[in-house]
Amino acid sequence: METTKEIRKNMKGGNGEVVLEHVLKDEALGSKCRLYAKVTLAPGCSIGYHTHAGEAECFYFLSGEGLFDDNGTKRNVKPGDVTLTGNGRGHGIENAGSKDLVFMALILLD
Repeated sequence: METTKEIRKNMKGGNGEVVLEHVLKDEALGSKCRLYAKVTLAPGCSIGYHTHAGEAECFYFLSGEGLFDDNGTKRNVKPGDVTLTGNGRGHGIENAGSKDLVFMALILLD
């Protein structure tokens, strides 16, 4: 199966561009998954703070350094870290380092 690359500018009100490499798309995701992708944020880029309704999102960080906003509490993230934003909660992420921030994103539907 082939990945599909998508570039989103100012995603969720964030800065710069977000590169999404969709690992699975459409029917391959099934009825319980909305997104499974490798996400890349260049230095200075971000995904703006947003809330999840009827779904949860997990990030697994592969490389780089970021600042993760977990429902209003900010913390640093690095390779090997995992975040989980549950239904009704919010998050945002910014590249706080000098190299690309790369992570896997998985959105599961409730």
